[in-house]
Amino acid sequence: MILDILKFPDPVLRTPALPVEAITGETAELIENMLETMYAAPGIGLAAPQVGVSRRIIVLDLDHENRGANVIKLVNPVIRETEGEAIFEEGCLSVVDFTAEVKRAERVAMSAYDENGEEVDIEADGLLAVALQHEIDHLDGKLFIDRISRLKRDIYVRRLKKSIRTGKEPQESRGVVI
Repeated sequence: MILDILKFPDPVLRTPALPVEAITGETAELIENMLETMYAAPGIGLAAPQVGVSRRIIVLDLDHENRGANVIKLVNPVIRETEGEAIFEEGCLSVVDFTAEVKRAERVAMSAYDENGEEVDIEADGLLAVALQHEIDHLDGKLFIDRISRLKRDIYVRRLKKSIRTGKEPQESRGVVI
């Protein structure tokens, strides 16, 4: 089932998500719905708060050539270590019609649980490291626009308010969105 993706400035996007206490059939169903929603959007990552569920769950699939072959499903992810710096052009399914360069860690080491409750350790760099950090930010009530200059963020917010006032919906981002 395709779920509705919340858009900035929805307050749910600013609320830290709660840990998943037990991985159940309901959790597995949410994960599958999140994947379907992410593919339909289209995006490469999605966090549960983006679909209105305040739980620490993320899904990722960076491989557009082999959709579904390299899916990452994580419950209660925690970044244990970061290293270096990288700047990536980021977009977001919840922040429409806007991309910006964001500075993040170049490499991350993290742990989480998969949909079966098995512990997972991931070491990542490049786009995967960026996508993991982007989605975990969602779990902490943060958006990528919180990591850019205040000037750029204010320009986006003013443009969004104008589109709401005039009744013109902002267009979806054209690039790859996380």
